[in-house]
Amino acid sequence: MGEERAKRIELQEEQRALHLQLVASQEQELNRRAEFNIVSDELENIRKQHAREKADLEFDLQKKDRLLREANEDLKDCRNDLERERETVSSLKSALNTQSNAQLTLAAENRSFQTQFTALQAQNDELLRKNADLILDLEAERREKSNLKKEAMENEAVRRKLHNMVQELKGNIRVFCRVRPVLPSDIPRLTAELALIRQELKAEIAFPDRRDHREITVWSSSESATGQERKENYQFMFDKVFEPECTQAEVFEEISMLAQSCVDGYNVCIFAYGQTGSGKSFTMEGGTSDAIKGMIPRAVDQVFRVAEDLRSKGWDYHLEGQFLEIYNETINDLLGKHEFDKKKHEIKHDPKTGSTRVTDLTVIPLSTPTQVRALLLSAQSRRSVAATLMNERSSRSHSVFTLRITGSNSGTGESCEGCLNLVDLAGSERINVSFGAAGSNDKDRLKETQSINRSLSALGDVIAALGEKSERGDKHIPYRNSKLTYLLQNSLSGNSKTLMVLNLSPLASHLNESLTSLRFATKVNNTTLGTAKKQSR
Repeated sequence: MGEERAKRIELQEEQRALHLQLVASQEQELNRRAEFNIVSDELENIRKQHAREKADLEFDLQKKDRLLREANEDLKDCRNDLERERETVSSLKSALNTQSNAQLTLAAENRSFQTQFTALQAQNDELLRKNADLILDLEAERREKSNLKKEAMENEAVRRKLHNMVQELKGNIRVFCRVRPVLPSDIPRLTAELALIRQELKAEIAFPDRRDHREITVWSSSESATGQERKENYQFMFDKVFEPECTQAEVFEEISMLAQSCVDGYNVCIFAYGQTGSGKSFTMEGGTSDAIKGMIPRAVDQVFRVAEDLRSKGWDYHLEGQFLEIYNETINDLLGKHEFDKKKHEIKHDPKTGSTRVTDLTVIPLSTPTQVRALLLSAQSRRSVAATLMNERSSRSHSVFTLRITGSNSGTGESCEGCLNLVDLAGSERINVSFGAAGSNDKDRLKETQSINRSLSALGDVIAALGEKSERGDKHIPYRNSKLTYLLQNSLSGNSKTLMVLNLSPLASHLNESLTSLRFATKVNNTTLGTAKKQSR
């Protein structure tokens, strides 16, 4: 047992020794492997470096081969160039001989040019002298132009004075009469003899004054107590009478000078009077085409045209417009965006300047006539319109378009302010004619007609009072009896050039109303007002 134990111990010692040797061998093996890997990496790096160097050498070799080929090609090109240069030198020698001959020719031409230059120099000196004379003439022309401009401004002032003297000699309140033609809507339907019906529908109206067109004659037939027909004729005379064939342009030709006065700084009022259906709205507003446009757009066009013409004489104008209606003694803003009757508009007069303003009314700056036409279309859609027996679409309100013009002249220091009122009055017929028995229960339409007639009656009272005042000088003028007369106070008081355009229906059925209108217009025409005054700021 002891031997076995000793052997076992010995074997264990040997085993430990072998284990230590094995461990040492493994460490040695690992070291050798590490050294091998290092050597392998170095060898790989050497191989890569060798490959790079080999590639570089091959690239350099290719580059040198390319350079060699390029050098050979350049050498070939140089030889070709040398050959061409030799040929060029040969041709240049020939050209040199030719140029030598040409130089002799150019020298001769140069001497000729020198002679011409001397002649041109003399001409230039002459032109310089003429230019100096032209500069002196230009200065003289400029001085003359300045004098002419000054003279033109003075002449413009004289023209304004003479123009408005002519208008004053014609009268500050004038009356035109216009008879409209028979319209298709006037003829009953389902008639076979339209021409005969048209003739029977027409009233007996004649225009005896074929030269000055100032007279109109109307015949009226009535039955006497004995049953015999009695025929009476009535003669009226106005400043101008327009027959049914007269165009819008012919009517405006007589009015255009009043628009000129407005630009010159005067207040101008043009109003259309007549029964419903007599053509007042057509006269004032007209249609959409240029041929039938009315007095309002034509007057606006005239004002813009005159203002533009006077710009060259130093005048600068600013224009603004407003459009209102008087309906049942209530003022409505036709250019506003609010609903009617939401604002209470009041009429204000300035006794110092003679101007009239309406409170809370939309006033729009105007720059082109086209802008005004758009405003008229907008206002037409807002006007109070109702049906009556006289006219299917009858205007039941007075409309007033106002154009204010402010001008200044920087050259003369003058300034002016004019106002153009263009009024389309409501129909002037009697209640029983307008509605008849069938419409007597229509309280709203009845109220409208009563309001219209009251305002037109107030207009007649004002004109009658003005006529009496011109004779006695102490007559009270009832302007405040209606909104219409109060609004037009400055236009009727003599501080304005006023024109009434009486519109008549040609129909026999309207004859009584036409006679009433003619008598009223005669009363207006016989009224004498004061002298219109220029409005200066």
